Amino acid sequence: MSKFVIREVASGIKFDLKATNGQVILSSEVYATKAAAVKGIASIRMNAPAANVENQTEEGYVTLTNPKFEMYVDKAGEFRFRLKARNGKIVGTSEGYTSKAGCLNGIESVMKNAALAETEE
Repeated sequence: MSKFVIREVASGIKFDLKATNGQVILSSEVYATKAAAVKGIASIRMNAPAANVENQTEEGYVTLTNPKFEMYVDKAGEFRFRLKARNGKIVGTSEGYTSKAGCLNGIESVMKNAALAETEE
């Protein structure tokens, strides 16, 4: 079963969404409180299944409305995505992928796993 794992870091509270194989498929920003992190998880559960994919790796891409996954290429040349909620705030980001297909699989995994994931504290 997929799960959200809440953890403390030096600067506050973060969470990761882990797929059934234990791999991290989405990480949060740093929150000041655990309650704020739990709200962030609720936002991902609500927004990920309904989000469209805005492929910023293509020239002349169409800007979509939120919620959406923004797929882009970082400075190191890796494919990444970020999930934006309805209000435009980034609620989760991915690791770097070497291929566009891998990045799209990551997005698909978040869409599939977010709503059903358990929360582990």
